[in-house]
Amino acid sequence: MSGINIIVTEDGSHSLFNSDLNETYHSIHGAIQESKHVFIRAGLEHWLDKNKTANLRILEIGFGTGLNALLTILYSKAQAIHYNSWEAYPLDSSLTNQLNYGQELGSPELFSLIHSAFWEKSVAISSQFILGKHKGDILTEEINPSEKFDIIYYDAFGPSKQPDMWTLPVLTKIINVLDKKGIFVTYCAKGQVKRDLKSLGLEVETLPGPPGKLQMIRATRN
Repeated sequence: MSGINIIVTEDGSHSLFNSDLNETYHSIHGAIQESKHVFIRAGLEHWLDKNKTANLRILEIGFGTGLNALLTILYSKAQAIHYNSWEAYPLDSSLTNQLNYGQELGSPELFSLIHSAFWEKSVAISSQFILGKHKGDILTEEINPSEKFDIIYYDAFGPSKQPDMWTLPVLTKIINVLDKKGIFVTYCAKGQVKRDLKSLGLEVETLPGPPGKLQMIRATRN
């Protein structure tokens, strides 16, 4: 894919640099450690510590490299998970086949299965993890209002690069499918995003960010 190249971040894991946006897909201070901090520790593990359910439902906006999906499988604590991910611009296999997350996390087969899974279908990556990848743009498409999710990973490019992804109408669309007690997590800590989430009735926490970033957001629907 033109304009996108693999880079090595400070923890040794890969990320991608999009020259058209002048932006990386993950923190240059460490792709794996950023995703673990924001989406696993502040999201998945936080939710599992407080809730019990037979079937955890996760929505990810921004499938990207598939790193969040892989980490979710590895840190699921044997929890059955239905994982739905939206991506407007899926990456070509010529790039994803070179990413080192599988090797770095000791799960190359799982990472390969995540990327080889068909789009627009529910695919069993393991006995406990069902993956649904959807090629779609949240700016123009609607999420089925009957679907509800326990955790939302919001992993779009930042407000300075994709401002349309951080507007109140888009956040409203996302929060409308967050179930009671559900949590929304993102690396972003912009004040307007916090105010918009609060206006939607969520309890907003400003948490310490991953290395290289001061803060992040977790918001809960009570």
